[in-house]
This record gives sequence, structure tokens and C-alpha cells, in this order.
Amino acid sequence: MYKILIADDEEMIRRLIAKYAVFEGHTVAEAADGMETVNMCRSGEYDILICDIMMPELDGFSACREIRKFSDIPIIMLSARGEEYDKLNGFSLGIDDYVVKPFSPKELMMRIDAVMKRYNSEKKPLPTEEKDVFALGGLTVDMTARIVYIDGERRELSPKEYDLLFYLIKNRNIALSRERLITEVWGYDYYGDDRTLDTHIKLLRKSLGDYSGLIVTLRGVGYRFDTQA
Repeated sequence: MYKILIADDEEMIRRLIAKYAVFEGHTVAEAADGMETVNMCRSGEYDILICDIMMPELDGFSACREIRKFSDIPIIMLSARGEEYDKLNGFSLGIDDYVVKPFSPKELMMRIDAVMKRYNSEKKPLPTEEKDVFALGGLTVDMTARIVYIDGERRELSPKEYDLLFYLIKNRNIALSRERLITEVWGYDYYGDDRTLDTHIKLLRKSLGDYSGLIVTLRGVGYRFDTQA
């Protein structure tokens, strides 16, 4: 079971999430503003953060930006708005999932489990292996070290952007359906929707700059990492 930090300025929301989390066997702590959230995360005692966007002192985006400077704790963002801009902003900061209010507490618990399964599997040490590097023109992707260079300049991607890029490269020149990408990159038990995939594709294309055209949209199907054009 997990130690969950619930950050929301609405006490009723915190109590609702805490009620279901405790019922599932988790332990919880609460923060009522962004500054308190950052300070509590510095202790490193929590497994996952549930963070609202609209909070006093520091909003959720600013709080997550500060937290990412010292911690890779999984973050699920809560918001009363479902605009694409908010999702783009959140995912670019490295959050792991995005839930729009009003939400089902039971579904939120399932999302917590899904995020933690992915996070823990990524933390498992891998056996020693030769470096897996893809290079094309000025684009170099070291999948073993999780490093991307464009024309000799290192580019920082979010964790999920790395995962998505690596999967696309390993299956390059193959038409990949949206369902397959979501299943393989986010996990078979992902409870979000395919708009999350589109959001991450936009972010990834932006990160790739002049090489964004390598990711081709296949209408009605999904995407392909095309090196044959």
C-alpha cells in the first residue's frame, strides 16, 4: 500500500479522497496550499502526490515545477477544467496523469494503482546490456541512458515523452494504432483516454524540433515513426 499526499484547498475534496484511500489500505497526509505541498514533499516520505491546480500560495503547476527540481514522485493532477492547454502544461512538467473534476473516487484509486505499477516497474534495475542507440542525421537517441541529442544539443524530455519516443523508434516504419500505443506505453490498465496520447505526441514533436516530421499521423489509425521518407 502507498503513502499518499493529497493537496487541495477544498477540505471536502481532501476528505473524500482520503476516505477512499484509507478504505483501500493506503495512508494519507493532506496539504491545503501549494507552498505546504512543496515543503511536505521535501521530506520524501510519500509514494504519490494527488495535486489540485487551483490552490493558494502556489498553484498546482508552480508547486509541481518546484517539486520536480528535487523529486520524481509520481503526480496525478486534479483540475476543474479539462482544457488541452492545462494538460499540455501539466504533462510538460512531468506529471503522470490528469483527472478532471468531478471525478469518481473509485476510478482515482484505480489510476493511483496504475501509475504506481508503471513507476515501480520503471525503477527495477535492468540487467547489464549493450547500449541501444538510434541515430539519424543530427538526431541521436540513447535509449539505454535515456538521453536525446539534436544537432549535438541535449534535449530534456518528460518521462513519458522518453517512453513514447523509445517505443516509436523501436517500432519504426510500422503503423501503430492508438490503442497499441496507449497499451504499450501507458499500460494495459490505463484508465485515461486517447487524448492523453495526442497531447504527448504534440509535446514530443515540439521537443524534437526539426525532426518532428519523423512522427507521422495516420488518420483513423494512429502514428508511425517514419525514417523512410
